[in-house]
Amino acid sequence: MKATQNTTKVDPITLQVMSGALHTIAEEMAHVLYRMSFSSIIRESQDIGAGLFDLDFNTMTESEGSPLHIGSIPGYLRGIAQCLQGGQWHDGDVVIHNHPYYGASHSPDLCIVVPIFWHGELAAFAVNTAHHVDIGAATPGLIIDVPDVFAEGMLFAGIKLYEQGKRNEGIWQFISHNSRTAKQTKDDIDAQIASAQLGARRFQELLEVYGKETVFGASAQLMDYTESLMRSRIREIPDGEYFAEGFLDDDGRNRDKPLPIKVCVRVTGDDVEVDLTGSSPQVPTAFNVPFEGSTKPACYCAFRAMLTDSALMDVKMPPNEGSFRPIKVTAPLGSIFNPIYPAAAEARFTQCNRMIDLIIRALSPVLPRRTTAGNSATLSFAAYSGLKHDGDYWVFLEVNEGAYGGRPESDGPDSIDNLMANTRNNPIEDLGMHLPMICERYELRDDVMPGAGEFRGGIGVVKTQRLLTDGFITHESERHLDVPWGAFGGTSGTVGRVDIFDAHGKVESTYAKFSNLEVKAGGGMSYYAPCGGGYGDPLKRPAIKVLKMYLMTSAPLNVRSRSMESLLTRR
Repeated sequence: MKATQNTTKVDPITLQVMSGALHTIAEEMAHVLYRMSFSSIIRESQDIGAGLFDLDFNTMTESEGSPLHIGSIPGYLRGIAQCLQGGQWHDGDVVIHNHPYYGASHSPDLCIVVPIFWHGELAAFAVNTAHHVDIGAATPGLIIDVPDVFAEGMLFAGIKLYEQGKRNEGIWQFISHNSRTAKQTKDDIDAQIASAQLGARRFQELLEVYGKETVFGASAQLMDYTESLMRSRIREIPDGEYFAEGFLDDDGRNRDKPLPIKVCVRVTGDDVEVDLTGSSPQVPTAFNVPFEGSTKPACYCAFRAMLTDSALMDVKMPPNEGSFRPIKVTAPLGSIFNPIYPAAAEARFTQCNRMIDLIIRALSPVLPRRTTAGNSATLSFAAYSGLKHDGDYWVFLEVNEGAYGGRPESDGPDSIDNLMANTRNNPIEDLGMHLPMICERYELRDDVMPGAGEFRGGIGVVKTQRLLTDGFITHESERHLDVPWGAFGGTSGTVGRVDIFDAHGKVESTYAKFSNLEVKAGGGMSYYAPCGGGYGDPLKRPAIKVLKMYLMTSAPLNVRSRSMESLLTRR
């Protein structure tokens, strides 16, 4: 199914109107999705993406959701084209899809697609993705140590939840009996359907007002415009090959066996290639990365972040397919970034972040004003679960923040999601009202220092969650061994750590990744995020800022309060 290339030229005023109209549709889709959802990972964290796509599966526009979803939906659509139930789209269809070997980012990210028909013809697609709390995997909510993709839970490959407007009751019943949080899962899917159907209606309204030729002509011009902006930024990078490497702690099963990541950024004119050859072979756990749905979007995210930062651009770049076109991604088949079916690939968060961090490091010698020192570059993703008195499960997914490295003109931000995520935190008041857990500590780390520099690294978060009933914890994170690097004379940051404690005060440090750890009532987990590296010569940092950092992290509490009061008085 291919669209005819639209060559209609649109005047600048109409083009600007189309740009705003398309983006507004995507933003409204995202707003409806997270406002209508029930699970905290969607409702509060907003782990979602939404947009409009043409018949060639090009991104016409996308919402400003999580970067984990940026650029992933075209992969879903290309995968659906290979496995669509019945092989044809009809008006009134609603498709669900999450198969990582048919383009999905990973299995918990369910995609909902609504085909947009106009005057009886298929014109485009309204699509969204959202991370779901539980899809029936081997362990509640999150999965790491499993043998293959089938242990990740329900796999949907181009399945029609609605066919020509008729609800497929068998599929809904199947979901009811294959998720630990079945009602919540179905309610969140309903929110996704409402969001996609709204996007379809809004786009049809746009077509009615401006006509197909104008709308798609403007979309094509906007993609070309975005591409030209991206290419102009790439041309600022000297031609050449730029290298960086690091390693991952382990695969979640084979401990003390680090996994190498090697990045080569190859720049030729206004084209760039990210070559991941030399990175670890695929692993026997779920610690692999789907190539189409996650590896490629991670590379897109890296270059959009570095080259098209709105603070460094005179104009705002429309979010569409054009930003992806100049970027090629290479990862050998059978590697951790391009696994071979049926390898599991659910736990793919931290590898993407570490790869982006290395792209930044590789380019830092030639882009010193657009790069940072080493970031925490990991994602703490925790699944807390247990059984209620009635025998049903409760499951809670939590994303914990990290920290950025120092930057060319400012300190690295503290306690911030990175690098390929911007999920919001869950209010601890909401947590306490709905779940048998209590958050006992949530603040910046004061046990270590971030990387020193003219601009210091960011400070990571520490978060302690205590279970009030017996339960289980699964956790995925990284960087307990590979320290965030300092840049241009700055010093290295600090690695992370995870502590498990019981009701009697016994505390033990553990690996960054573990699966379905049983915890008795009163026990829980403390997560300490890595701190970023410093940027620039530390001796150039004003002494007053050095003193403030000491008072924040090292001095006794009574000294901190008196000294800060004195500093504020003098200022």
